[in-house]
Amino acid sequence: MAKEWLRSRMLTLRSPEPEDLELMYRMENDTALWSVGSATLPYSRHTLRNYLEQSVQDIYREHQARFVIELSDGCAVGMIDLADFDLHNSRAEVCIGLLSEYRMRGLGREALLLLCDYAMNFLHIHQLYAYIPVSNVESETLFSSVGFVRSALLKEWKRMPEGYCDVLLFQLIA
Repeated sequence: MAKEWLRSRMLTLRSPEPEDLELMYRMENDTALWSVGSATLPYSRHTLRNYLEQSVQDIYREHQARFVIELSDGCAVGMIDLADFDLHNSRAEVCIGLLSEYRMRGLGREALLLLCDYAMNFLHIHQLYAYIPVSNVESETLFSSVGFVRSALLKEWKRMPEGYCDVLLFQLIA
């Protein structure tokens, strides 16, 4: 029997659909998540709708792959991405976000395990990495729990409202 990628008993990672517009709008405009991501402005529904219509979900063309984290009952609870895909060096950044009411339930860990397995064993990406602000202990714990290793401390890497903060670089190497 062939392995089924991006699916577990608990959840599925799937490509975004037009029906995911409100999920994406809610997540991209959650200013509490901006401190751990790279957003600096809110996204309009129009911009997100255009993204959904124009994305071909081809990591080799777009240098990224976005997935909706969907529970077995069909409820979409977050997003997980492979970003800044570098084909030459065979590496990609991992970004994950869950709606606040679904955090601390093991869903992020399950999604991250599925994504890492797919990236390394199907796409044959050699290295995955994540940038984590030092204050984000939950993300540090999450990435460590699936085998990512802290490899660097980037001093004053990210500007925050209260000043610059240090960021940890976590890596998972095949």
